[in-house]
Amino acid sequence: MERLKAYKFRLYPNEEQELFFAKSFGCVRKVYNLMLNDRIIGYEETKNDSSKKRIFPTPAKYKKEFPYLKEVDSLALANAQRNLDKAYKNFFRDKSIGFPRFKSKKNPVQSYTTNNQNGTVALLNNKFIKVPKLKSLIRIKLHRQPKGMIKSATISRHSSGKYYISLLCKEEIIELPKVNSAIGIDLGITDFAILSNGQKIDNNKFTSKMAKKLKREQRKLSRRALLAKQKSINLYDARNYQKQKRKVARLHEKVVNQRTDFLNKLSTAIIKNHDIICIEDLNTKGMLRNPKLAKSISDVSWSSFVTKLQYKADWYGREIIKIDKWFPSSQICSECGHKDGKKSLKIREWACPICHTCHDRDINASINILTEGLRIKSLS
Repeated sequence: MERLKAYKFRLYPNEEQELFFAKSFGCVRKVYNLMLNDRIIGYEETKNDSSKKRIFPTPAKYKKEFPYLKEVDSLALANAQRNLDKAYKNFFRDKSIGFPRFKSKKNPVQSYTTNNQNGTVALLNNKFIKVPKLKSLIRIKLHRQPKGMIKSATISRHSSGKYYISLLCKEEIIELPKVNSAIGIDLGITDFAILSNGQKIDNNKFTSKMAKKLKREQRKLSRRALLAKQKSINLYDARNYQKQKRKVARLHEKVVNQRTDFLNKLSTAIIKNHDIICIEDLNTKGMLRNPKLAKSISDVSWSSFVTKLQYKADWYGREIIKIDKWFPSSQICSECGHKDGKKSLKIREWACPICHTCHDRDINASINILTEGLRIKSLS
């Protein structure tokens, strides 16, 4: 089955290419904000009069007033309009999403998206890539070979100063062979995941391990900001401050990369080895309101892990069964089915008063999640 799959690579642009990217980021941001401003004016005019229909201008109409927009890729501007249209429709579909907001050059990630038209985006010699409107080739770190046809490319600059390109490719993804195995997963904090086969996946605590170094570097950043303020220097012009800011951003980026790599490898291993994966439908947003657990929950990234499991299951012919968040997986004896009532988080092991089986709290919960998932599947 053909699917869209993204590949992300590091770019090493020269000064001329960095300047082109900076112009592109700025122009895309400018067009997006101009169009959003028109939408806001149009919304104010028509919300009280449903008979009025306002036609919004395309990016091409802004080029007369702002000639510098002609210097960048027109497809990048068109994609900015497309993104705004999507955000605008999402707001009217679900008001809780919120009205689209103006883009700022202070955002930690600046990006633009272009489309591949007749080979305008192409890899050359596995060392370079070409993109529309830019005559010179950009050096790329191609750590794996993309498959299929390149549909679009998103170029981004992170606050760490690094550049990346994400290639969206349309390729044939073959379903994995059946292995006749089902697994239940209980997500935790002490251990990231506890499987119904008794395996416990360690929580690497990437943020905690980096906390001491981050704290030291952030203090340096604060001192340099104070020195710049005392000398009446704008922070954008304070070279030492900007240098330290990039250093802090690189540390944050390293934590994100470590966590993403861990989640990708774990989700892929589970998908390869099991046909059916049963997992709790956790209310992560609600759990983040607990001030004592919020930092730890954010660090383990449960929602990101479940998202990766879901799309990989769709790709490779696996099935994800989500168990209701109120299902008392920790209260039921997996051996006899007796419900023993709520237990505090301090209790990690307990014995069933009916069958006297000793349980590890988390392994017992994962077995119950698997049992409930298979029961749901049998009813469907």
